[in-house]
Amino acid sequence: MALFKEFAEAQIAAGVPPKGLEQTFAAQIQISPSLWSQVKSSRPIGDQMARQVEALCKREIGWLDIERAHDIADTAEAYFIEEARKAWRVLNAKGKRELLREIKRHLL
Repeated sequence: MALFKEFAEAQIAAGVPPKGLEQTFAAQIQISPSLWSQVKSSRPIGDQMARQVEALCKREIGWLDIERAHDIADTAEAYFIEEARKAWRVLNAKGKRELLREIKRHLL
């Protein structure tokens, strides 16, 4: 996902509309959009596909084998975190409990 995020950000910065970026990325790494969808949904990939993706994304061999943090925030997530922080700071104790309760309700 880090490679797709990097790809999408570069494309959007270059003025490419976001629609269709998933298919474009799949084409870049020479797999079908259907297979890309499965990979995004945690389908494991083998060594051969990993080396293919690394080569096509200009990464060194073994780059995909390195464990990376899953804490890659996108712009929307960063905005949400900032807004939640603002809300937390202005609420009293009762409001903070209600905010936490509401967030937990959405996790279930």
